[in-house]
Amino acid sequence: MYVPVTSILVDDQEKALEFYTGALGFVKKHDIPAGGARWLTVVSPEAPDGVELLLEPDGNPGIQIGGEPAAQVYKRTLYDAGIPFTMLGSTDLQQDYRRMREYGVNFTQEPTKTDFGAQAVFDDTCGNLIVLTQQD
Repeated sequence: MYVPVTSILVDDQEKALEFYTGALGFVKKHDIPAGGARWLTVVSPEAPDGVELLLEPDGNPGIQIGGEPAAQVYKRTLYDAGIPFTMLGSTDLQQDYRRMREYGVNFTQEPTKTDFGAQAVFDDTCGNLIVLTQQD
C-alpha cells in the first residue's frame, strides 16, 4: 500500500499553481477539467513519479457549516489557531528557506531546531500554513 495523491485545500487553483511551482519549485503533473474546477496536481522534480499534491478547491457548496463551505471553515479555523494544514520535507532547510524568502514567501516561524531535525512554517497564500521540515 502507498499514497499516490494527497490533497491541500486551496482558495484559488491558478494562484496555488503559481505559488507551488514558482515559490516551492514543484512541477505540474496533471491539469484536467473536473466540473467547475480542475484535477490539478504537482510533484517534486526530484520524484516526478512520486506522491502527487492535489491543489483541491475549498469551495464545495454541497457541504456547509453555517452557510459556508465546510472546507473553508476548516482551513480558516486551522489558520487562525496557527496550526499548519500539512507538512513538506526538505533536504536542506536553510537553503530552501533562503530561496523562498528571496521569492517573497512569508514565514510565520523561522527555521527552528526540533527533537527530530528542524522546521519552519510558511503561509502558502492560498489559506494555509505549511510546515517545512528537515528530519535528521
